[in-house]
Amino acid sequence: MRTRPIDAVLLDMDGTILTSIKAAERVWAAWAAGRGLDVEAFLPTIHGVQSVETIRRLGLPGVDPEQEAAAITQAEIADVAGIEAIAGAAAFLAALAVDRWAIVTSAPRALALRRIEAAGLPVPPLLIAAEDVARGKPAPDCFQLAAQRLGTTADRCLVVEDSVAGVAAAESAGAMVLVVTATHHAPIDFPHPAILDYRELTLEPSDGALAIRHAARTWALRGA
Repeated sequence: MRTRPIDAVLLDMDGTILTSIKAAERVWAAWAAGRGLDVEAFLPTIHGVQSVETIRRLGLPGVDPEQEAAAITQAEIADVAGIEAIAGAAAFLAALAVDRWAIVTSAPRALALRRIEAAGLPVPPLLIAAEDVARGKPAPDCFQLAAQRLGTTADRCLVVEDSVAGVAAAESAGAMVLVVTATHHAPIDFPHPAILDYRELTLEPSDGALAIRHAARTWALRGA
């Protein structure tokens, strides 16, 4: 089994450490219906990217994407019913040294912290949110910034993601990738190791590092 040394673990939030699909889709469905959109066709487009980009792509006349995104964020902060941690995520995060992991999300900071709290997960030692980068996923900026703040580079990090945009961002940053499929409704063909949830990983100390073992690969997190 191949072992890769890593300096840090960078995790997406929605769909990766927690599921907020029910809450997010309630808010976005109401917004889309109010603007005459085909709700069923629209909802799959909201995941993995910043809200403002989702709205901007629509090109709706008379709609200010910044104002609409801000209003949607407030609605999402108010509605956290049904948000839950992905199985095994809490134990996985607890096993990581505090200076060796970060959450890297397309959500605004206030919303991210609200959802993390609602899921009963720990506040991350480092949170890179929508406000922290000029370009959101699938651009690599967020993962590059997280790696920099942890004193390393993205190619020395394991990125844990669930979305097409997030995986593309990680690939562009040169990071190693592990895909979480817990919230996938249909298979997505990624050329990376995948897990349903964190119960499929084995964590154990190994020569001063934390060995994160997957069926096909092992990552050795230094300094853990």
